[in-house]
Amino acid sequence: MAKLGFKRLVLAGALAATSAFAQFALHTRPAGAASTCGFECGEPNPYSSPSPYPSPSPSPSPNPVPSPSPMSSPMSSPTPTGSDSSGKSVGGLANQRFNQMITNRVLGTVLLGVNEQVNCSDCISAFGSAGSFSAGIHGRKELTPNLSLLAGLAYTQYSEGGYNITSAPIGAFALRYDFTDWGSSRPFFDVGTILTPWEKARYTRSYNTSLGPVSVTSSTNAANYAVYGRAGWMSRLSGQDEVAASVEVWQLWQRVSGYADNVVAFNPFDANIATGTDRTSLVKIGGQWTHLFAGNVETNINGGRVQSFASHSGIVATVTGDGMVVPTMGNQGWFEYGGRLGFRVQRGWVVDLFANGTLGPQPVGNTIHGGVGLRINY
Repeated sequence: MAKLGFKRLVLAGALAATSAFAQFALHTRPAGAASTCGFECGEPNPYSSPSPYPSPSPSPSPNPVPSPSPMSSPMSSPTPTGSDSSGKSVGGLANQRFNQMITNRVLGTVLLGVNEQVNCSDCISAFGSAGSFSAGIHGRKELTPNLSLLAGLAYTQYSEGGYNITSAPIGAFALRYDFTDWGSSRPFFDVGTILTPWEKARYTRSYNTSLGPVSVTSSTNAANYAVYGRAGWMSRLSGQDEVAASVEVWQLWQRVSGYADNVVAFNPFDANIATGTDRTSLVKIGGQWTHLFAGNVETNINGGRVQSFASHSGIVATVTGDGMVVPTMGNQGWFEYGGRLGFRVQRGWVVDLFANGTLGPQPVGNTIHGGVGLRINY
């Protein structure tokens, strides 16, 4: 009986121990499993060390959505500035057109004998000049002992300060009344005109923008007209010398056909120029001296001070970004000069070298036009 009780006691202790071990295992395994799952599922674990084995790459999504690239949007071009400079360039066109009127007049006065003495015999001269290309004929014819006709015709090409006249026929004529019956010292009077009814012209307009300079040359047609009156006094000092002083009053008109800027690669502030008429009035006070050396060398020098007044620019321009632009044309003052050296190669035949030009500030500037001619006196 004692053995049986001891066995029962040992069996009961073994069962109790087995039951306690089972409950311990049941409570500790879920906690370990949760810890393992947390590491494998990617939940943060500040105490875990990095795995020595690389993580497998995630499989691509069956429908990937592309993310926008920062370079995929178009880049906007910078907007140039400079409309004010473009508007001011129209004033440069007005200066070019004023210079054109004055140059056309200077070339026309050659046809009216500006480099010759006031009173001389009938003559005709063929000439050509450079500086501004010019070729033509001119002369004088005594109609009565007191009245003479001066006339000429020439074809010219010239350029200055941004413009270019590529074709311009010039005609001029005047009547001179010389009071020859007053003796060696006497008054004289001229009335005349210079006509250039058609010209091919090119004008250049230049301005600056924030993206660089712009220069546009455009073509159009023009015409020039001038009338004048001259009152003077001449004196025959000797058989070899004649001096004269005079006052001239001129009225000039210049008609320019409308045009638009020529097409160029870059011209953000283009302009349209309407048809218009430039005009100015001039007063010239001048003098001249003609001298004969050794009976066969003729010389003449002439010059005068010129002042413009009542000047008006006919330009009305529409400029992109600046609207309508109407430039002003101020009054100008300058000096005009001329001279001739003639060689009497035989009786009645004279080879002439001559030059004419201007001295002064822009827009008239400093110019010179020189040439050679063959004059026949009869």
